[in-house]
Amino acid sequence: MNSSIARLSLATLVAAAIGLSSVAVMAQPAPAPATAPAAAPIAAAPAAAPMEQTKAEKAAQKKAAKKAKKAEKKAAKKAKKAKKKAAQAAAQ
Repeated sequence: MNSSIARLSLATLVAAAIGLSSVAVMAQPAPAPATAPAAAPIAAAPAAAPMEQTKAEKAAQKKAAKKAKKAEKKAAKKAKKAKKKAAQAAAQ
């Protein structure tokens, strides 16, 4: 009993990390479908959907965007300060 609960808990954690339900992880694999002759597609196959980004990739992109925005803001502040200093020097 305890081992099945531990296995279910572990499966739940792993499934949550990759975005699956724990029931699907614990379920027995479905039997392979019978192979039926299929017509070869004449038209080009549809493009595969792009893989969704992992949380780590999203976090890295968000962090990079934040860093770029901060650098841009810092550069603007530095330029404003230099402009103000030049204006004060010209006024004297």
